[in-house]
Amino acid sequence: MADTVPIPQPHAASLPNFLLSVKLKYVKLGYHYLITHGMYLLLTPLLAVVSVHLSTLTTHDLIHLWNQLRFNFVTVIICSMLVVFLATLYVMSRPRKVYLVDFAAYKPDDARMVTREIFIDRSNQTGMFTEENLAFQKKILERSGLGQKTYFPDAVLQVPPNPCMSEARKEAEIVMYGAIDDLLAKTGVKAKDIGILVVNCSLFCPTPSLSSMIVNHYKLRGNIMSYNLGGMGCSAGLISIDLAKQLLQVNPNSYALVVSTENITLNWYHGNNRSMLVSNCLFRMGGAAVLLSNRSSDRRRSKYQLIHTVRTHKGADDRCYNCVFQEEDENKKIGVALSKDLMAVAGEALKTNITTLGPLVLPMSEQLLFFMTLVGRKVFQMKIKPYIPDFKLAFEHFCIHAGGRAVLDELEKNLDLSDWHMEPSRMTLNRFGNTSSSSLWYELAYMEAKGRMRKGDRAWQIAFGSGFKCNSAVWKALRTIDPAKEKNPWIDEIDDFPVHVPKVEKIGS
Repeated sequence: MADTVPIPQPHAASLPNFLLSVKLKYVKLGYHYLITHGMYLLLTPLLAVVSVHLSTLTTHDLIHLWNQLRFNFVTVIICSMLVVFLATLYVMSRPRKVYLVDFAAYKPDDARMVTREIFIDRSNQTGMFTEENLAFQKKILERSGLGQKTYFPDAVLQVPPNPCMSEARKEAEIVMYGAIDDLLAKTGVKAKDIGILVVNCSLFCPTPSLSSMIVNHYKLRGNIMSYNLGGMGCSAGLISIDLAKQLLQVNPNSYALVVSTENITLNWYHGNNRSMLVSNCLFRMGGAAVLLSNRSSDRRRSKYQLIHTVRTHKGADDRCYNCVFQEEDENKKIGVALSKDLMAVAGEALKTNITTLGPLVLPMSEQLLFFMTLVGRKVFQMKIKPYIPDFKLAFEHFCIHAGGRAVLDELEKNLDLSDWHMEPSRMTLNRFGNTSSSSLWYELAYMEAKGRMRKGDRAWQIAFGSGFKCNSAVWKALRTIDPAKEKNPWIDEIDDFPVHVPKVEKIGS
């Protein structure tokens, strides 16, 4: 059969390609600028008219105005008192500003470092896993995005492993005290000055509690308000921040210490249920301590101001494994970590969270586009796609919980984020693994170590957790962070990052 030669269309070439001939990017930027500054553009002519009118006033007009006020002295006094009363009421009713003085993310010793090969070797030496499930864990680890320098507690690295209550307490003490010691050294705040303590650890809830361990170890004051949160998954860190914020609203002149961690020792799974084996491959040792303050005197030395917190709970499934893996050779799933139902619930929780947060942070231009699209779809039944707001107009930085590669991929696509925006999350997953609720602080520390955080920048922390929960926190940088003056877990090796993370990284046998 002879090759078919396409017949040229005589008029097609003469029509300009609209997408190429018009710079839609700049059209959209112009639209955002017009809407954002529309109020100023409308007020400028009005101010010009008022200025012209005021310029026509003579000395006689001003004397006449003064006489009017003098003969209505009582009215002037009453109006002045009303203005002062309303202004005082407004100031007193405003929420107290909450500042993040500093934070510290714990970096374990090199002796606790676990490579992918060590992980497979220790799993094999336990003798508790079938050959099929050992191969399953190997495939998951190869696709997980975790690097060669994550950390396990001593009890898991031992041969044979020694998961017991005393070892679990030892891990908790090492992580929590290590983070708190670094934080107190960085801030210079005395332990006795802390009035609020919030600790979150989902899977390890001993008696006495973790918060009691901290109170006794640091000899915190007797009337401290102490809270211990458990069973809330990887999003508990932001729940703790929100709780501390509410407590700081009713306790003036106070410091709040928030400690976020997870315990690996008693929660390393030794069975052969595949969906539960996924957590073995992802979760690693880590924790963070955060110092919040509502003292106006702390503003100058604080790093960030807490602008918003949003909590969303969409209950359906009590699991939270943030990864779905795919075997490229056979094009079939090898993991069942997230069911379709759970993915739907996660998406619904994120959508609800975004819907709540959007009006608080998005510029008016984006809100108008979202509103017009919503009206078109719901009122006029137009067949148009839902408009996804451009959150890059509201935030310069994104801290997305490093729970697993699949969730990071989905959020990057749905929020239209760049590799630069996703870099802190991906590098945290690679270097430290999924440290649960503390992963957001490793990501923020990465940004600081890279010198990205400038005064006025806004950072959006997004956390997912069991339940299903999606929680957000919005921070505004109060000063430019100088990495040369910082001490965090990335500083000594930040020049080695970012690194390329292949979709599949084979593990030697």
